[in-house]
Amino acid sequence: MAIDWNLALAGLGVGFIVGLTGMGGGALMTPILVLVFGIAPLAAVSSDLVASMVMKPIGGGVHLRRGTVNLQLVKWLVIGSVPSAFVSVWFVHHLPNPARANEIVQYAVGAALLLASLALVAKGAFSGRAKLHAGDVTTIQIHPVRTVMIGVFGGVVVGLTSVGSGSLMMVLLLILYPMLTASELVGTDLVQAIPLVASAALASIAFGKVQFDVTTSLLVGAVPGVYFGARVSSRSPDRLIRPVLAVVLIVSGLKMLKVPTPIVGAVAAVLALVAIFMIVRAYRSAPTEAADADAIEPAT
Repeated sequence: MAIDWNLALAGLGVGFIVGLTGMGGGALMTPILVLVFGIAPLAAVSSDLVASMVMKPIGGGVHLRRGTVNLQLVKWLVIGSVPSAFVSVWFVHHLPNPARANEIVQYAVGAALLLASLALVAKGAFSGRAKLHAGDVTTIQIHPVRTVMIGVFGGVVVGLTSVGSGSLMMVLLLILYPMLTASELVGTDLVQAIPLVASAALASIAFGKVQFDVTTSLLVGAVPGVYFGARVSSRSPDRLIRPVLAVVLIVSGLKMLKVPTPIVGAVAAVLALVAIFMIVRAYRSAPTEAADADAIEPAT
């Protein structure tokens, strides 16, 4: 099986972002496969899910070793997400008209990408509430029913589009559990996504149209990418990458929804200027935040 090194390079970049932020797997890889490499939406979703099944444990393992995972949260999320993901994949691959199914999946991915971009904005707005948290990740109060419902929602979206295991579910977790720090949020999300993505991937293998040559090429780059991204993430916040990722999600979503290219280009130009401004502001505020963290750090 020949390796497509262009796909491997795409996998490397996406894998690093997944490890760094917990986001961007399906949100970036699926539109890349469809828009850049010309792969049918159903096959792209299925192939990406199988690749993610391998990527997620690598990043999650790094966070487990560093103690930035709440396993109680993982348990309740999985109760909702695993069955809903499997059923969603089964449903979309049993639609009677394959061409119509591909169109539905493409539009669903586009809508999910735009939701994911809004989720990133919400994550940035809420993340400041977690910066002063200095407690133990295992001590927060769990809300089982609401956590299971987040899992059900994430499972359905991931099963249909491969988007959402990080992009959407992470923000819902942050809203429900605002005391989670950035590294705890990424770690918990990556670990809960392991059985979620595995359920959707196994259903895709059983019912779908996985292109294993595509999956293999993606993994050649994605495996080292997600490992190094997770190592960086477990030690630092993701405020610099978030604006760039938001722009990519919005532009990809608009393209998947078949918005005319001139409109997409104009939107991309405006968003790029906004992202540059946000990155510069985050970079300039970093020394101040570091000084504040030192000021509240308990003496040893």
